Amino acid sequence: MENKQNYIDQIFSLTALRSDHWRHLLALSRKWCMGKTDLVNVRNSFEMLQPLEILHAYPGKKLMAKLSQELLEERKEAFASLVSRLSFSILARYYKEDPSEWLYHDDEDPVVNIASDTPHRPYFEVLIVAPDNSKSVERNVRILLNQRQKDDDFIYEPLVVHSFQDAFCAIAVNNNICAVAIFEGFDFASRLPAPQLNRVMSDLHIEEDEDHVALQLAIAIAEYRPELDIYLMSDQRPQDITDDPRSTCIRRILYAVEEPTELHYAILEGVRLRFETPFFDNLKRYAHRPISTFHALPIARGKSIFKSDWIRDMGEFYGKNLFLAESSATTGGLDSLLEPTGNIKRAQEKAARAFGAEHCFFVTNGTSTSNKMVLMAIAKPGDIIVVDRNCHKSHHYGAVLGGLYPYYVEAYPMKEYSMYGAVPLIAIKKALLSLKAEGKLDRVRVVDLTNCTFDGHVYNTRRVMEECLAIKPDLAFLWDEAWFGFAHFSPFLRPRTAMGAAANIEKWLHEPSSLQAYELQQAELGSEPSDETLLHTRLIPDPRQVRLRVYQTNSTHKSMSAIRQGSMVLVKDVDFYQIEPQLHEAIFTHSTTSPNQQLIASMDVARRQMELEGYGLVSNAIQIALDIRHQIKNHPMVSKYFKVLGADAMIPQDFRTSGFQDFLTPGTNWSDAAIAIRDDEFFLDPTRITLVCGTAGFDGTQFKNILADEFSIQVNKTSRNSVLLQSNINNTRSDVAQLMHVLLELTTRIENELSRSGAQGRSKFEQRVVSLMTDVPDLPNFSHFHDTYREDVNQKASVEGDIRTAFFKSWDLANNEYVGLFSEECDKRLKDGPPMVSAKLVIPYPPGFPILVPGQVISHEIINFMRKLDVKEVHGYDSSRGLQLLKLE
Repeated sequence: MENKQNYIDQIFSLTALRSDHWRHLLALSRKWCMGKTDLVNVRNSFEMLQPLEILHAYPGKKLMAKLSQELLEERKEAFASLVSRLSFSILARYYKEDPSEWLYHDDEDPVVNIASDTPHRPYFEVLIVAPDNSKSVERNVRILLNQRQKDDDFIYEPLVVHSFQDAFCAIAVNNNICAVAIFEGFDFASRLPAPQLNRVMSDLHIEEDEDHVALQLAIAIAEYRPELDIYLMSDQRPQDITDDPRSTCIRRILYAVEEPTELHYAILEGVRLRFETPFFDNLKRYAHRPISTFHALPIARGKSIFKSDWIRDMGEFYGKNLFLAESSATTGGLDSLLEPTGNIKRAQEKAARAFGAEHCFFVTNGTSTSNKMVLMAIAKPGDIIVVDRNCHKSHHYGAVLGGLYPYYVEAYPMKEYSMYGAVPLIAIKKALLSLKAEGKLDRVRVVDLTNCTFDGHVYNTRRVMEECLAIKPDLAFLWDEAWFGFAHFSPFLRPRTAMGAAANIEKWLHEPSSLQAYELQQAELGSEPSDETLLHTRLIPDPRQVRLRVYQTNSTHKSMSAIRQGSMVLVKDVDFYQIEPQLHEAIFTHSTTSPNQQLIASMDVARRQMELEGYGLVSNAIQIALDIRHQIKNHPMVSKYFKVLGADAMIPQDFRTSGFQDFLTPGTNWSDAAIAIRDDEFFLDPTRITLVCGTAGFDGTQFKNILADEFSIQVNKTSRNSVLLQSNINNTRSDVAQLMHVLLELTTRIENELSRSGAQGRSKFEQRVVSLMTDVPDLPNFSHFHDTYREDVNQKASVEGDIRTAFFKSWDLANNEYVGLFSEECDKRLKDGPPMVSAKLVIPYPPGFPILVPGQVISHEIINFMRKLDVKEVHGYDSSRGLQLLKLE
């Protein structure tokens, strides 16, 4: 254990490593009992724990004092026994259920309100920030403890700290905290060392305000963990504090000397409101009512299942509640997803608040449908959308269905790994400025981008939106965050989400400094700046003109505890009152009229979980990913054949102005990563791990199948020479151990095979590696739409195209022809013409991006790429017939 870890401010790793500290202390204490280590080592290890344990309610002062006494009096066996019990309780979370875990002797009275003979009740902790040695605060804490009853819905335990910095550390490292009560009069600085915390607080613009420390702490906590309920216990008149506009982050202000009882009930009510799941709660009640169904859903109530001689096993497998909770009715206590007025409406409102949006809509057909809904709502036929050519196919099909003209912008390529990154901001600005020069800016409705990409590239969403709004102030933005919904519950990733960035922009728009910054830049740019100047200037929008219109789609099922196809549309749009009827029509168009009840309920529950424990779950997912990176890099055998790509390999240096290289670069800590998240154009989602397998002689598809077929390890996305591992809120350290065990077994297998096959076998292996890692095809860019599908053929800069006409033209078989991919005719037409125009979206898996869209001219680069592809799955291409082309008139 490194000495640097005894700092109280190691807030980004101690959440996961706390149990490791205890296990290390346990190992030392056992050695101490056997005479294999001395008291000094044990004492040093124990002293490393103490700064961290003041930030947790368990074990608490009493048990920690007892542990210290056993150590001081050198009672080895007693010390080791108590350390063993505490470490196991923390690791297995026994203290949340068993009252005896809080006692030193079994004959003591419990110190917390946990009754072992009652049904499970969720446990949480209340952070109390108060001045040290305050009798009135001690009295209020005692009164608060006495208010707890065995019939309360939840169990809570207070955690008392005495400074601003200790409180900030506590909410950063302690996942159990669900509420904060702030008493006035506490100190700002911690008595323990916190140099890195000072840097983090500086990045968050937190400086001591002697006159408003309590309110300042409330604001800092709300920005860092907005899901927490904050209560201010004031010695002043509460009504005086509410006059301060900054106090809106506080749930309730109470007069400290007379309201400890009200604080207790307020705490329980606040958690209860987050715990409430309107649709799921109602569905549970509905399932246990006596219902007779006369509608078209035979499995409702399960009679056709459980009374059957032939399919009863289906009911036994899924359980009866699944069928009792099924119905196609939208009355009798249920609600309609298409026209919600009751519990679904309230569930969506709760989700909107939880994810920082103004509106939320549940979608039961996946984010593929969510994207089409949004595009249909915010753009009309003939409108232009600036869109990433490598985005999910739902965006391309959305353009087809809506009659939109896509103006494709290209992501930067990573040829050696057969994947694309993200679209540089300069390419997006260039598209907008070109359209402005052609007099088409009024037709541009939306910038449509994927955040984060499949491989983990995350945009600087705030910068993208601000600079685009400087060119066109009323642009709408669609951020496809199918893989990134969890990020709202990480304070470091949240600013890179669409809703997080929108909130920051909205705040900036109302600051006087925003107009000053805009006018200063305008004076510097002059009256007619060139496009070249604008491209290389970080543009500031006019806050008086900006119409902030942001849409975020997320696949709730991809990163949270929702059933497959659960998706949400999140909205923050100042013009939503105009768009709302259109969005409802889009929902009617694309949604099923028979949405799955269980799927809706799971989104309701997923929101509840993320509000109450999402911070800890996401922190753990990040730590799991860092553990995988660390173990692969540092294992002497595994690292010979496998490696994980860092930001330095996946993001060109020009897009990393902070200088951030990788999470595992020596000397790098989370505050460095926080600066990169704030400043860099692109950042790599730490939970997405690109594992290069080509250096082990496996192509991505082959390695994926080996993991699944031989070792029951499932991965999703592959490239020519890599697979993508994703850590999520479901993963544990056992999963990491299994992965490393499998990688070690495979590397051992490779070593054995090479040793047996001799020089010839090693040469063959090296050739295979060269083929996978070096002899890779160039990644083709979008060529252009054929003149038939362009409006302004005389304007070379005009690249948007009529994808809808091209798409539906192919439906008439007389308009189609086929040319073999490897045929002489294909080569001849590439050389001499006539041009070949694609009739289909052609998408190879992997890498999964469309290399052709309807109406696109097929280039040499595209044919060369397709000929080198060694994948079996290519959507839109029939190898037996060849490329499907549109005939030219």
